[in-house]
Amino acid sequence: MTHHTLVINCGSSSLKFALIDAASQQTTVTGIAEKLGLADACISFKQDGKKVELTLAQGDHAGAMKAILSYFDERGLTGSVIAIGHRVVHGGETFKQSTLIDDSVIAAIEDCARLAPLHNPAHLLGIRTAMECFPGLPQVAVFDTAFHQSMPEQAYLYAVPMALYREHGVRRYGFHGTSHRYVTAEAAAMLGKPLAESAFVCAHLGNGASVAAVLNGKSVDTSMGLTPLEGLVMGTRSGDIDPGIFGYLAAELNTDVQGVSDILNKQSGLLGLSELSSDCRELEDAAAAGHAGAQIALEVFAYRLAKQIAAMTVALGRLDALLFTGGIGENSPLLRAKVIKLLGFLGLALDPAANDAAFRGKAGRITRDGSTPALVINTNEELMIALDTAALCEPAA
Repeated sequence: MTHHTLVINCGSSSLKFALIDAASQQTTVTGIAEKLGLADACISFKQDGKKVELTLAQGDHAGAMKAILSYFDERGLTGSVIAIGHRVVHGGETFKQSTLIDDSVIAAIEDCARLAPLHNPAHLLGIRTAMECFPGLPQVAVFDTAFHQSMPEQAYLYAVPMALYREHGVRRYGFHGTSHRYVTAEAAAMLGKPLAESAFVCAHLGNGASVAAVLNGKSVDTSMGLTPLEGLVMGTRSGDIDPGIFGYLAAELNTDVQGVSDILNKQSGLLGLSELSSDCRELEDAAAAGHAGAQIALEVFAYRLAKQIAAMTVALGRLDALLFTGGIGENSPLLRAKVIKLLGFLGLALDPAANDAAFRGKAGRITRDGSTPALVINTNEELMIALDTAALCEPAA
């Protein structure tokens, strides 16, 4: 009998899910419940190339989970589910790896909610709802921050009073760890290189974006910090910025810290620079048509990304390969070309034909022979969560 892991990624108004056979690494069902809490809440399922869309009579997270259970029941899949894996954004310093969920783990995730108030409460809701709908099944938390807990002090400490770190947890944590972990392992396999003898910079580029320096399979630095606002230019986030801007804008705009934070998180990045869109695809089309805002947004994105990649090589001491992943990283030959051109001094030389071919699911090397390799790799965070969950729950299965 096939054993499936149900992977859950719960947001405040959405619930993404995937049913994965960890042994074969095949995905059986994927889907998403959206607009939860609203009158038009809905859920969609994809299986065998077919899509089913339903409205949710009970339009909350519990209703979404019940709809998933009903779908599985109707197709004889429920009995194959042996465990549930949950994406959790923030594990603070408590969690250095994925872990089976019990009351103490739930309490620790709650404690970390002060560090991720927009994410951890939603994850907890997903965990509790899954426990109600799938009683008795083991559940696992897989943390975005866990992979970066191997960073040394010089990489994660801010130059602020140490009491703020000791008493309030003010330090750099990093995110997208599940993606960086998956992609660097894939890169080592692609290059025929032992992961334990590798030095990669991985660029996870999407609406949220980060780079990580991964040495011998362990994160030694990354661009995101206490929150996902630090680092690269993103869809609507500013990335690195002078912290003095908070006080300046609060006075200039007659607003408070939260008002400035909203501007930097929701109105900045590609959207703020272009005054058009946060979607890279739209900006590339507009830039080609002569839109000045779109053009400068893409140039700033590429320049800041190249600077961060170069900085990450300090933590590595060398560069075995540059890795591109995420929605933008996997699908924007234009931005990859801009970045590689800026990084020519690191021995990177683009193969234009290979770069243009790496698009819509096609992965591979995009640099010339003899160049430092740059690879496009399709990330699969859901599979990583399923593998972690299956490994921890095998005795229970």
